[in-house]
Amino acid sequence: MLGVDPGLRITGYGAVRYAGQALDLVGYGHVRTESGQPLEQRLVRLRDALLDAMRRFAVHEVALETPFVGQNVRSALALGEARGAALIAAAELGLPVYNYAPADVKRSVAGYGRGDKESVARSVALQLALTAVPTPADAADALAIALCHLAHRRARLLAGGAR
Repeated sequence: MLGVDPGLRITGYGAVRYAGQALDLVGYGHVRTESGQPLEQRLVRLRDALLDAMRRFAVHEVALETPFVGQNVRSALALGEARGAALIAAAELGLPVYNYAPADVKRSVAGYGRGDKESVARSVALQLALTAVPTPADAADALAIALCHLAHRRARLLAGGAR
């Protein structure tokens, strides 16, 4: 399972899986793009890096955070473009994509839907038995998205649901 925290400047990604009953960190990282580059080159860089991560970590599913649209329309547009690059990468490999709202991710991982980034990152480190919080924050957020998806998937399986 690969979680992706999309952003045009920095996109975080993180892969986790169940090893028996325990959660296991597969790996994580981030992609930076240069603001001076043309948009299309930045999006290709994001897509290529995410394709590489999906292949390297041998994931079967992708989870993305849905955009939180606030006051800044320009930021929302950039986030949507980065999400598009992630969606295309998953589609190129035939991977299903699941979407989670930021509040759902925080609630699932940290127990509170309005928690700050630091509390989410500490919860990620605790759940994955890491000695340090993953950095940068975008990678920790991506791992939180992956953990959220695994929690939702497990709940569906326990309830007898499919997929």
